[in-house]
Amino acid sequence: MAAYDLEEQEQLSAIKAWWEKNGNTVTGAALALALVVAGVQGWRWYQGKQAAEAGGLYSAVSLAAQAKDAGKVGVLTDELVAKHGGSVTAELAALQAAHTALEAGDAKTARNRLEWAASSKADPLLRDVARLRLAALQIDAKELEPALETLKAEPNEAYLPRFEDLRGDVLFSQGKTAEARAAYKRSLEAASKAGEQTTSFRNLVQIKLDALGGA
Repeated sequence: MAAYDLEEQEQLSAIKAWWEKNGNTVTGAALALALVVAGVQGWRWYQGKQAAEAGGLYSAVSLAAQAKDAGKVGVLTDELVAKHGGSVTAELAALQAAHTALEAGDAKTARNRLEWAASSKADPLLRDVARLRLAALQIDAKELEPALETLKAEPNEAYLPRFEDLRGDVLFSQGKTAEARAAYKRSLEAASKAGEQTTSFRNLVQIKLDALGGA
């Protein structure tokens, strides 16, 4: 029994010596791990809080848009962009605000909203939607070169038919018949490839192409 006690004491002494030598390192590693875990949990909580706040603001934007209160939509969208400018929610709000502004006859505000959304990096698809709407406004204002610039970057495949259609409209307005015809053809080809199911859209592009003598 005494031999066992002596052996146990030697083990305890060895552990004590090791701890005195390495204890700070072990404690530091444990503390670092605890801080990492706490940091991850804190970041998740923060993200959840931010998402909830952004969602609440967007709901308010939607309600104001339904009430056709362009002023309130603008104020809420500004707040959302200021607080959550890198979020998809902010892009959606900007698109909604642009639509509401257009309904109110405020093309300038609509363009500002679309220009912001078209430069945002939160969601490529929403960015393409903003570019399409912005280009349409530029075409209406006879700003043909800026419209071509807006349409220049390759969009998502799903939006390529509509990008090519608008590009054809610009080129036709510039008197570039052959180039417009080529753009309308690319639009129809892209529509077939992307599975574009909107018959009215395809028919409209075909009418434009036929008017230019394209087969």
